[in-house]
Amino acid sequence: MHYLNAYNGKTILVTGGAGAIGSNLCRRLAELGAQVIILDDLSSGVRWNVPSLPGVLFVEGDVLDEVKLKRVFFERPQIVFHLAAFFANQNSVDHPERDLMVNGLGTLRLLEYSVLAGAERFVYASSGCSIYGSESPLPLREEFMSMHLSTPYQITKMLGELYCNFFHHHYGLKVVKPRFFNSYGPGEVPGQYRNVIPNFIYWAMKGLPLPITGSGEETRDFTYVGDIVDGLLRAGVMESAVGEEFNLASGKETRILDLAHMINEATGNKAGVRYVERRKWDTKSRLLASVDKARRLIGYEPSTPLEVGLANTVQWFRENWDRIEASARFGPGVSAAVRDVVAQ
Repeated sequence: MHYLNAYNGKTILVTGGAGAIGSNLCRRLAELGAQVIILDDLSSGVRWNVPSLPGVLFVEGDVLDEVKLKRVFFERPQIVFHLAAFFANQNSVDHPERDLMVNGLGTLRLLEYSVLAGAERFVYASSGCSIYGSESPLPLREEFMSMHLSTPYQITKMLGELYCNFFHHHYGLKVVKPRFFNSYGPGEVPGQYRNVIPNFIYWAMKGLPLPITGSGEETRDFTYVGDIVDGLLRAGVMESAVGEEFNLASGKETRILDLAHMINEATGNKAGVRYVERRKWDTKSRLLASVDKARRLIGYEPSTPLEVGLANTVQWFRENWDRIEASARFGPGVSAAVRDVVAQ
């Protein structure tokens, strides 16, 4: 994989580097010989998740803090991976103004500073749930987009793509726009606004029934974090990716009910499942992405079966259980979290 050699000696900025995708990406970049700068306000990630490796600098702060932005761009990063976001759908419904500030203005400022600092490339973490709406034909392909979006998060993640387009065409900034689909894996701490898999594993390990929002027949395209990191590493250096948007997904759909049974089996949970009311904004009954464009442009090949990825994630939970317990970000008690579970 000769493209990985391109990271040796590079200075890389990763916003959101304390999150699941960010921490795994930073660890890999450090292993490849890059100097890694992490900017994260720990609103979603956790400090103990940041890799403690030579060449990794952690700066605590958010993407709206211009003092911190000047600090990290003083290092003149050649590549910027902008993963920080106000995550995710339910959180944005509850706090739309904060969502707009972080995902909209925050992305704009990262792009501005990248141009001023002479960055070679800007990789923007977009979202498959944000671009295609609820009526797109399956599998979801990049040439289709929808204006019928149902949450502020979806709106502002699309806004980020549009700002990337502007900076690419007006300033010549080499932007890349990978669209993530239902990422999961080691590194994601459970919480009220988190993804379904870490929450399911957390509750299963506590012996609780797993909450199914809707019928359980709904499907999602769950993508292992290692596959997403591989796609990001390709996106960060391959010329064929410049100016392009493409899906980083598994290319397979899984029923939420089947997912719950798999997690219960993997954790030995006997409590089964329980059904709760579907959230008003959750209008997608199925999600399945095409990865044909990513395969053609950057040679992306998702290779981690869901069973393997879940086993790795459960093992990570067991190895870090005390810290996960201390860091889990639910509201007043697990019962509230079960009502508000985000199975997106």
